[in-house]
Amino acid sequence: MSTSISVVPARPESAADPIVGDRVELQLLTTLKCNLKCTYCSLGVGEVLGSQTELKYDIEQLAVFVEKHLSGKEIYVTFYGGEPTLNRPMMEAVMRRFPAFRYQLQTNGTLLDDLPDWVLAKLSNVLVSIDGGEQTTDGYRGRGIWRQVIRNVHHVRDRLGGTVTARVTWGNPDTTFEELDDLADAFDYLYWQFVADEMYFGDSVDKRKAVLVRLIDRFFERSDRLYPVVPLMGIVRNKLLPNRGRELYAGLTQCRVSTHLINVMPSGEIYPCPDMMYAHEMKMGEIQGNWLGKSPLQPTPEMPCEGCEAFSWCRRNCMKNLHLAYVRKDERYRANVVEPICELLRFMGREIDRHDPAGWFARLTLPVRQRLIGAEVYDYVEIMP
Repeated sequence: MSTSISVVPARPESAADPIVGDRVELQLLTTLKCNLKCTYCSLGVGEVLGSQTELKYDIEQLAVFVEKHLSGKEIYVTFYGGEPTLNRPMMEAVMRRFPAFRYQLQTNGTLLDDLPDWVLAKLSNVLVSIDGGEQTTDGYRGRGIWRQVIRNVHHVRDRLGGTVTARVTWGNPDTTFEELDDLADAFDYLYWQFVADEMYFGDSVDKRKAVLVRLIDRFFERSDRLYPVVPLMGIVRNKLLPNRGRELYAGLTQCRVSTHLINVMPSGEIYPCPDMMYAHEMKMGEIQGNWLGKSPLQPTPEMPCEGCEAFSWCRRNCMKNLHLAYVRKDERYRANVVEPICELLRFMGREIDRHDPAGWFARLTLPVRQRLIGAEVYDYVEIMP
């Protein structure tokens, strides 16, 4: 007779601060329920999506946790899901209980117009998930979603306290330059992330490179205004000022999961990466038990990054990808996902260098230079794609 034993991480006894630096992003998953079924959803891994629909901790328990572990730090909250607006009472309760925090919402945008004005006014940034143009977005999200999202963004934009950012998961290799350029014009910022899925076969990498060439050309066209594409902004900033990548993250990784991002599930369990909440060995804390440990997603000798030409400005990019490829040694994932993404990043670096970024930076007006160096949106998105 065999017995299955579930191993739960013990509460850490070390007094060392598990948060690196003086800022922390408290990502609160209001629910794991969603009103869409996007084909590439990372929460579908391990059947996370929809598994937790009710909050198992209360706001005062969260306050006790914050007082013990995050006291003295600059805290900014991201409401995440599932679709976070499906639990609007929780969002409102947190914003009332912690009025001095900064707030971001990551949403599919379909319910954005239902939020009250006072909530919209307190949002420093809204990340709206959209995949490109109408055909691409609806192909992943369902018919009519693109039009609904664009309409909602226009409806609330004047009432938002901060910026609105198009968050693109670049999955379709046929996504065009025009689709992404239109989003850069329609939103305050465009941020894309190369999809962490097996979508890099055949000529798909070359297709993305052709689009990247045009995006980078557009980025360096002018010096009187900034092309608001965050991955390009972040790479150029880190190339020009590599100290920013080191100082802000204590020399660790550009990916915030190693340093100061904590994801609180509706159950109260805490994980470093929102895409690895199915992996129980990644658990690093709990609200009800009031404990917090160091993120287990840290650089390791198995990761080949330090010998890469992009290391000084990339700073390891996605730690989930590196962990799966080089620590768990998932050879298929490494070959089909991680290596193509790293190739695209190196390509971007070479294309940027071709435009003499230092000479371009010297021609910038001071306001544009300051925005490139210190845009607040950097706090809310991964600077690397």
